[in-house]
Amino acid sequence: MRIKPVLFTLLLAGIALSAAAQTDANAIDKYFQQYVNDNRFSVVYISPKLFQMFGKLDVGVLDMDNDTEAQAVMDMIKDLRGLRILTTDENVAEFYKEAKAKINTKEYETLMTVREKDGNQVEFLVRESENKIAELLLLAGGPGADEFVLMSFVGLLDLNKISRLAKEMEK
Repeated sequence: MRIKPVLFTLLLAGIALSAAAQTDANAIDKYFQQYVNDNRFSVVYISPKLFQMFGKLDVGVLDMDNDTEAQAVMDMIKDLRGLRILTTDENVAEFYKEAKAKINTKEYETLMTVREKDGNQVEFLVRESENKIAELLLLAGGPGADEFVLMSFVGLLDLNKISRLAKEMEK
């Protein structure tokens, strides 16, 4: 039967894609962990557990039943899994170059790139899964930059929920 080789091939492809995604996420984790206790960096870390706790909050208990903006925020938060931010104003170009070398940005799709004459660069990258954003990555730095920034926002960000939140905030 031909179905078994096809299924086996699909299974191997799925495992390979999963491993590639985990390897890249691990690269960001390792880079973050390398500098999390370094006094040259400002650090923000919000754990998956905190996002889980927010997701379990009952908006009725918080008296937000009629607050559609708050409900839209809570809708988004429940799918988030973590936020990591590293910033420093020391050795900016070196840290930017190191991050670009260690983090496989080819696993991401570029949303926006800004390059200035002085060498300052800002990149917004996204990794998608099933028509949802799985991770939003920001890298900023370069030879002319005043600050190096690495921000990784992990979770399933549904574009429909983001749109709903934007509409609620406009009201």
